[in-house]
Amino acid sequence: MRDLSDSARSRRAHGTIRGLAAGLDAGGRGLVRLVGGALIGGAVLASASSASARECSNPLINTCINSDTYWPNPGPMRFATVSGTETVAAGQVGFGLVTTYLSRPVLLHVASPGPGGSDQYVVNNQVNSNFLFAYGVTNRLELDIALPVTFWQTGAGTTPITGASGDGLPNTAIRDLRFGAAFAIIPRNRVSPEQAAGAAEPKGNAYSLTARFVTTAPISDADFAGDRTAVLVPSLSADYRIQKFFFGAELGVRIRPVTEFAGARVGTQLATGLGAGYDILARDRLSLMLEGRAYVNFAEQHDTSQSAFGISTTENGKHITPAEWFLGLRSAPILDGDVAIFGGGGGPIPIGEAAITVPRFRFILGVTYAPLKRDNDGDGVPDKNDRCPTRPGVSGGEHPGCPAGETGDGETKPQ
Repeated sequence: MRDLSDSARSRRAHGTIRGLAAGLDAGGRGLVRLVGGALIGGAVLASASSASARECSNPLINTCINSDTYWPNPGPMRFATVSGTETVAAGQVGFGLVTTYLSRPVLLHVASPGPGGSDQYVVNNQVNSNFLFAYGVTNRLELDIALPVTFWQTGAGTTPITGASGDGLPNTAIRDLRFGAAFAIIPRNRVSPEQAAGAAEPKGNAYSLTARFVTTAPISDADFAGDRTAVLVPSLSADYRIQKFFFGAELGVRIRPVTEFAGARVGTQLATGLGAGYDILARDRLSLMLEGRAYVNFAEQHDTSQSAFGISTTENGKHITPAEWFLGLRSAPILDGDVAIFGGGGGPIPIGEAAITVPRFRFILGVTYAPLKRDNDGDGVPDKNDRCPTRPGVSGGEHPGCPAGETGDGETKPQ
């Protein structure tokens, strides 16, 4: 759809990956430079949005719609789909890989001269991975960057409309880059989940609140792999813990111009998320999560009809709300919760009319490293290095974190 050669697409994709690799090799300062470069690049791409809009303006075969609404944020993740409120510790670099499989996220009902019509799987199967990077500027401010990639997909693409056999989907694609920042308005104390629930001393706060601002850079040139302009995403995330139960909520807005594909119109959306979880095993060793997300789409939908003069669209007064539920498990048994593994699956929540970008089912598998530097006894020595994690001690010596003259032999971490 967008007028770029395959070699230009390849050069752009390789350039993006080289930039990410260079930033990671240089550590935290390299990541800051990378985010800064992404900000500049995003501004340049956004300024060129008028050209992209012209290339993506055909309402019948406009493929500048992101087929995957799941945009995981870098940093610590308590839930799989609801953004967390914790940030990586100051001067630390976090990273992760989150992969999702979607079944039939874009379904098209093709009109015909007679009654009925036919359903065509525009995007049939899709496997997307998100490479996530985070850097803690301070203990409350985090810089984020995410590169989503489609490793495998199948589908008819625009062939059901154009009739051209070459309009199917490519097997792989680079998707729109995301970058931004998170700031902990009410930060969670860097203690274990049990202390955050107030079950041990010194007590942590049971609730927290974090603001995020994310921007996408429309670098993708593949069908249904991104939007035609930058998308602005301000949001607030909150969580609350009481003993073994924890809850999360997210409210944000995805600000974008309206894009139409065969009557399905996607524009600015109110993004909402709710999650509830239960710690089956203590110390982050195993948790159960139930989550739900909904995107209230403000754009009015259209109906399509076909005649001897072609296909036309008319307003129908309907609105769509893409929504999904997710049930999964999470475990963070090593490095005091810094390394987390989570996975599970879910499907659509039937809210209103059938909505584009809602798969019939989705599976998610992810692993993240997000150094929190938890310090349960408040002595300045992170628990993963503290020989006496339940009692304040000194930071130096052969037995860091232990009171003078003690070794900490046989002491266990708090439950």
